[in-house]
Parts: sequence; structure tokens; C-alpha cells
Amino acid sequence: MKVVLVHMPWGSLDVPSLALGILRAAAGGADHDVRVRYANLDFVDWAVDRLPFGLADYQYFSETSYFEGAGDWVFASALYGERRDFAPFHRLLADAGASRAETAMTAALHELAPDFVAELVAELDAAAPDVVGFTSTFQQNTASLAAARLLKRRRPAVQTVLGGANCDGAQGAALHRNFPFLDFVVRGEGEVAFPSLLDALGGAAPLPGGGAAGDLADIPGLCWRDPTGAARANPMSTRPLPPARIVTPDYTGFVERLDASAAAEWVAPKLVVEGSRGCWWGEKHHCTFCGLNGSSMQFRSKSPGRFLDEVLDLARRHQLLDFIVVDNILDMAYFDSVLLRLAESEYDVRLHFEVKANLRRHHFQRLGEAGAVQVQPGVENLSTHVLRLMDKGVTGCQNVRALREAQSAGVTTSWNYLYGFPGETAEDYTDVIAQLPALHHLDPPIGAARIAIERFSPYFNQPELGFPVLEPAPQYREIYHLPAGELADLAYIFTTVAQGIGRDEAAALGAAIDRWRAEYPVSRLTYQEVDDRIVLVSRRAAYDWSVCELTSPVEVGLFRLLEQPRTAATLAARTPGGAAVVRPLLDHWSELGILFQEGGCWVHTVVESHNQVLARVDHQRAAADAAARGGEDHHAVAAG
Repeated sequence: MKVVLVHMPWGSLDVPSLALGILRAAAGGADHDVRVRYANLDFVDWAVDRLPFGLADYQYFSETSYFEGAGDWVFASALYGERRDFAPFHRLLADAGASRAETAMTAALHELAPDFVAELVAELDAAAPDVVGFTSTFQQNTASLAAARLLKRRRPAVQTVLGGANCDGAQGAALHRNFPFLDFVVRGEGEVAFPSLLDALGGAAPLPGGGAAGDLADIPGLCWRDPTGAARANPMSTRPLPPARIVTPDYTGFVERLDASAAAEWVAPKLVVEGSRGCWWGEKHHCTFCGLNGSSMQFRSKSPGRFLDEVLDLARRHQLLDFIVVDNILDMAYFDSVLLRLAESEYDVRLHFEVKANLRRHHFQRLGEAGAVQVQPGVENLSTHVLRLMDKGVTGCQNVRALREAQSAGVTTSWNYLYGFPGETAEDYTDVIAQLPALHHLDPPIGAARIAIERFSPYFNQPELGFPVLEPAPQYREIYHLPAGELADLAYIFTTVAQGIGRDEAAALGAAIDRWRAEYPVSRLTYQEVDDRIVLVSRRAAYDWSVCELTSPVEVGLFRLLEQPRTAATLAARTPGGAAVVRPLLDHWSELGILFQEGGCWVHTVVESHNQVLARVDHQRAAADAAARGGEDHHAVAAG
């Protein structure tokens, strides 16, 4: 069978589709000719010929406006064959803080989107495919639906399939129910379901939805139509795919397509890989606000050797060194296997990982040595009380330590400051905000945002946690012509009565983070050990000192103790002179902005200088070499 898999706007431009790469590898072969169409890049080339359209515009729809749905609203005109009154949606964007240029571009693209879809579908139709599949994640729903609708109208014999994160659980069934031009919706992991669907379509007399009823009814999670045309939804599998069956993606043609696109002037290509699925922390403590993983939280990890081989094989095949690792959380076993071998390999790979924020210095050092240029540590907040409400399993001081240790290792951190949790108080923020100037040298959050309620999160599934009444976010009413009950099944983002801090406290937090982001490029706080003293160097607007030396053994010892979060009582018990010595130093160092205090604990905020890091690494290597030589000498004596 001839199969075309389509990656619609607003899929990321700099990376191939992991989902379609996996399906191409899983379903391609002697029986099926499977190709991938990067229609997101087609859209860029189409748009730049008609509008002053650039990377910032594309990113607004693919990323920035996700919680407002601007990307999906753009293609609603193509989905329903009519241009909408912009005024209601304009009000939603204005309330969310969209700029005049962003709203103008939204309106312009809404007018033009049907023309792009028509051109794309004409080309798809000309290729005479048997099956056309679309992947939908984030804001790809309406673009995919619009193309499927027009394609089915032009070529009734083609079988249309939709899958992806937007099709998980009730969402996929709602999409299939409400859009009859979708012959099939694949819910859940597609490595087994999609090839099984193609085999069924290729080996039986077609029904209205294609294939034989017996075959289709046996495919877990599949939504299909019976001989009467009625929508059917098979139960989803309760057994997630084992790691040995997670397919290595096939990205053939992506780099060449990007190179031929106008987007090649905007972004550098990267590759997407996965070492695991699910979340080992979420299996024990599902973060209350997190809707990731959908119906499959169970953590599964590829063997270290296989994952490493995949990364290096992809690097060789595509001549690329930049990788996005999409795992929700890094397998801790990879530190002494995958990361160690990457550090020792001849490939200068650059990787992005998501990690837990309780990592220690040696973890970040290993990440840096392995080529991790950026991590997303899930910091989310600096108040221990709020972090406990989230069920994050870390404290505010541990989060600050993570930011400090990552920067010492040369690893950039990416994170957001979240608020709006039931049970939080103004004091959870005022005390932290007062200390933020001491952190201006550490990677700031991207911004501050009130949480949205996501499908599959504990806040969604357990009303007793604080959000008893939920409604689909308002953009869904503007995008889709569907009744309220269907929107409730299709939606991923929900609104409710705001909880936690009010507007004034939220505005103060936002302003403090804006100052942090503004000061960060010119701020510095480092230390270096020189003989028996520690020299601190500061360049931060809130503090008028530039160099400070810790010279006494007590000061040096206390500073080293503060590498880890500790209570005042613990510090006093481990410091000569006890509390009478410790308390004045803690007060003085707080005035200097070299400590962060929260939840009854203290931790220092000073980043190791580059020279200090190099000296420490050299010392560790020398010690390891000496240990190795000692082992060799021992064996030689034993042999003699």
C-alpha cells in the first residue's frame, strides 16, 4: 500500500516528527511504501511568499500561544470552510497579552489558511495514496482535520488516519465521532496498532471505514466505523509497549527538506530521540498539575547500549550532533552507562534532557561531560510548601542547589515558575521574591504563569484536590462547532475558579522575574579556593561588593557545609562555636546575597568558577589514574 504520513503546522521546524519517524520505521517494508510529508515546512515556504512572515511568527503559533489556541484558530477557517468573525477570539488573545502584531498575523493567516490547505491536498491527491495519516500534538489538530476533510472530499477512496498525543483516551474517540471524514483514529502507542491497521486495510474487503470488522475490532485503542457507519472505539491497551519494542525512528529526508526550505535560514536542524517512556517519579507521586503521559504513566527504558547506539547511529547517518531527548525524566541508570560512554566517545554531541531537580553535583558534572548543553529540571517553584502541594518531592533549597550546580557544570537550565495551587499563600511568594536578587546570576525562569488544568493530571481526575468544577478552555468554543459535551471530551486544557495567590501577588512575582531576566546577562557570583581560603567574586546590581574572602577555618568549613541545604541547628552542631558563631555568619552572608533560606534550611548560591571546576576535575582524574595504577601494581605483585 502507498502511505503518506503528514506533519502539519504547527509542528516544530528544527526537528523531525518522532511519531512519524517511528511509524515509518514500524510500518514500512515490502508490503507498504511509507513516506513522510513535512507540511509544516511547506507552510513556511508558502507563507513567506505572501506575508512578512518569520520565525517569531511561527513560534508564536507553535509554542507561545498554546494555552490560547491561536494556532488551531488559524486553521479553523479551512476546517469548516468559512472565515470567522475575529472579534471574539481577538478578545481572548488580548486578555492573554497578545501584541498587536500577533493578533494581526492571526487574523491574516486565518483568511489565508484555506488556500494553503487546498494546495497541499491537491498535491497529496496527485500522489494517489491509499492511506494518509496525520499526527496531532499541541496545535496541529485543526490543520490536520482540515487537510483530512478536503482530501476525503476530493479522493473518497483514500483512508484517513489521525493519531498522536491529541488523540489519547476520550479525546481520540471524540475526534473520530465528530469528524466523519476521519476513517480511523489511533489512540495510544502506534508501533503495533498502525501496522496492524495497514495490514487489515490491505487484506480484506473494505467497509465504510476500511478493513474487515473482525480485524479492526482486535486492534487496541483503534477508533473505526462499522458496516452501518457507526463510530466504534476499541478499548485501549492496559499494557504499555515494552522497551524492546519501542522502534528506532526513520528520519530519511528530513534534513534535505529543511535545507530546501526558507526555514533553513531560521533554525539549525536537530534530531529527536527517546530513551524511555512514562515517568518513574510519576508512578510513585504524580505531580498534581501534570497531564503528560496521558493514559500510560508506567516507566519503561531502553537498554543503555541500545539507546547509545541509536544516538550515535543517527549522528553518523544524518551528520548532526544536536539531539533533543524527549524523555519526561532521565533514567538514573543512564548516568553510569549512557552518559559515561558519551563523555568518552569521539562524538561531540549536544543534548537536551529533562531531569529531576534533586540531582547532585556529580550528576550535573556527568551531564556536562556527556554533552548536555541544556536540561529541564522541573524546578517550577522555590517554595517548599508549594512544591509539596505539587507533590514534586523536592524543596526550594534543593531547587536552588540544582540551578547552582547546573551552572557550575556549564549546563543551561530551562524552567518556568508556576503558581495558582490550592493551599498556597502569599507568604509562599513574598519571602522568596525578597531573595530573588541573590539569584540573579543563576538561570532565570522563562516566565511566571498560573497553572492550567490539563487532562490526565491529578487536578483533572481528582476534584477533591481543589478544582471541583472544570470547563473546557474558552478557545475551544471559538475553534470548534461542537456541543459542550463533545468539547469536554475533545479538550486538553480546562479552566476553573482560580486558586492560590491573587492578581497582586502574581503581578509582583512576574515583575520580580522580569527583573531577574533583565539582570541575568550582566550578573555573576563565583568562588574559587585559593590555598586555605575561599575567594568570592560578585557582580550583581543589588549588592555593592565585588570581592569577599573567607579566611578563617570556621568560615571555610561553614561555606562547604552550605553546599547542601541544611538547617541552622545542623550547621551549629557541625561548626566549632555552635550557634553563637553560625547565626551571625548566616545573617551577614544573607546580607551579602550568597545564601538562600527557605523552609527552615539554608544553602549557598555561589557558582564554582571555571578555574575551580577545572582544578577539581583534574584532581579527580589524577586520583582515578592513581587508583588504576595501584590496581595494576597489585596485580603485578600477585602475578609475580
